[in-house]
Amino acid sequence: MNQIIKKKALRRLQIVKGQIKGLEKMIGDEKYCIDIITQSSAIKQALSGVEGLLLENHLATHVAMQMKAGHGKKAADEILKVYKLSQRR
Repeated sequence: MNQIIKKKALRRLQIVKGQIKGLEKMIGDEKYCIDIITQSSAIKQALSGVEGLLLENHLATHVAMQMKAGHGKKAADEILKVYKLSQRR
């Protein structure tokens, strides 16, 4: 993983960490359910952004290298695995 992607991913995860702490506080303080659900949804979107960033990096680097090295089946299997994971949501 290049350093720019790593830095972006870690920064986004720090934001998620803060959002989760906020969510815990909201639940502890018995805030309005819709507000809690809204915060939870924002956390899911933020995590999805991290996944997207990592997937983009993987496709641009590792999968491209696998294809060039003649390991197209392995590359395709990894792409399908990620696709299937995304369909579970």
